[in-house]
Amino acid sequence: MKTPRYQGLTPASTKASAAARGASRKSNTKPELVLRRAIWRAGLRYRTNVSGLPGKPDLVFKASRVAVFCDGDFWHGKNWGKRRHRLLLGTNGEYWVAKIESNMLRDQAQTDMLEKDGWTVLRFWESDILKRPELAVYIIVAAIDSSGKRKRHPGPKGQSGPAG
Repeated sequence: MKTPRYQGLTPASTKASAAARGASRKSNTKPELVLRRAIWRAGLRYRTNVSGLPGKPDLVFKASRVAVFCDGDFWHGKNWGKRRHRLLLGTNGEYWVAKIESNMLRDQAQTDMLEKDGWTVLRFWESDILKRPELAVYIIVAAIDSSGKRKRHPGPKGQSGPAG
């Protein structure tokens, strides 16, 4: 996949662009940490940011071939119709729309590559994780269980697995 060039589009300023990139963490974001803690409490173990896989998934359950991404609402285009409209009304709207749309295309390409290689890909919005991390855990557990290759570890207080 080619990297977008954004020719003719410029960020508001070099300083603003650097600040936006600096504020956008690539790993160990709050939603990731919330989800990781909830998954750990459920008795599941995982790997983080596995670089050998397309998109470097945030969480990987290798045995069951489940890859999990925690997508930021802004950078990955949650509620894209409304967000796109608002961005176009703001400063350098065309630049930001092009940037986020390229992120969305990249996300889809990475998902397609993983699925083609036999992975189940789960993508969760940051705001959904922060509101209801237990729902994301439930979906992840279901995906792992459907693979038939679930590794169980003792949960909190010696309980086993998510049902506890």
